Amino acid sequence: MSYVMWKVLFASLLMTFEHMSCTEESDQSFNDASVLTLPQSYRVDWMRSIDDNKLISDITIPGTHDTMAVHGGPAAECQAWSLADQLRAGIRYLDLRVFAFDHKLYIMHGIIYQHTTFTEVLSTLRDFLKEYTSEVVFVRVKPDGKLFHKDEVQGLVEKLIADDEDFWVEAAIPRMGEVRGKIVFLQKDSFKLGIPILGTDKKDDYEVTHVHEKESMIEAHLKEAEGDCGGGDYVVLSYSSGTGIGTLEGMFLTPKRIAEKIDPWFYGYLNKLHPEKGSCFGIIAMDFPGFDLIQTVIDLNQF
Repeated sequence: MSYVMWKVLFASLLMTFEHMSCTEESDQSFNDASVLTLPQSYRVDWMRSIDDNKLISDITIPGTHDTMAVHGGPAAECQAWSLADQLRAGIRYLDLRVFAFDHKLYIMHGIIYQHTTFTEVLSTLRDFLKEYTSEVVFVRVKPDGKLFHKDEVQGLVEKLIADDEDFWVEAAIPRMGEVRGKIVFLQKDSFKLGIPILGTDKKDDYEVTHVHEKESMIEAHLKEAEGDCGGGDYVVLSYSSGTGIGTLEGMFLTPKRIAEKIDPWFYGYLNKLHPEKGSCFGIIAMDFPGFDLIQTVIDLNQF
């Protein structure tokens, strides 16, 4: 069988498995529906309850991994909701893979264009924060595109936001009252604007061959995050996401298939936690989270 035919067969098998794996959950911990339907009582502006004097490094924040990855098929898709809907569902941390080409910034997932630009993302964020002025959105920009102009990403971002007071680009940890209504950049690796990130994930932790092993890893990372959270010089970041694509044993474990198993487990695990008032876990980035899981992460703050 030729390489091209093998790729077509592999893609077809992935789509078949994805279709077979879709089941209705009794809770809304996992979501693969593109349309957001929130309960009538759902509170979009949940950050209103946070004390203005609280350091943002002391807050537990729900986020999404590869936030804009809604195109590209089963191997590439990590979310179902649009950015605007993720924000309304309570997501406050965005993981953006940004590609520079011809002096413009595009949102990518690997080689797959996600049908939007960085400028359009900022417009969506501004609209949301104009409506919900109590909220803060944390953004990590990860420059992408090894063969093109990866080193141009930060400079182009700086030009876009020059002298704009709606952004926090300092390394110092602000208090909540200082950044309400703002976009707070987080820095790591080749992007050096904003607050430093301390990640609990190590190299290749995103690779999943057995879901139960991923569960144990998430649990260990969350305990590590709790110990590091509130350090004062950084924001802690953990991931519950993963993929088996690229591995032999987990070749059919797409991000969605993993999230379908992990999200309900994670929802149950978090609901069993009884953190003392004042404890935190930092940012938790997820694939395909439903609003029940997002709300559970929010509730860890014990306002």
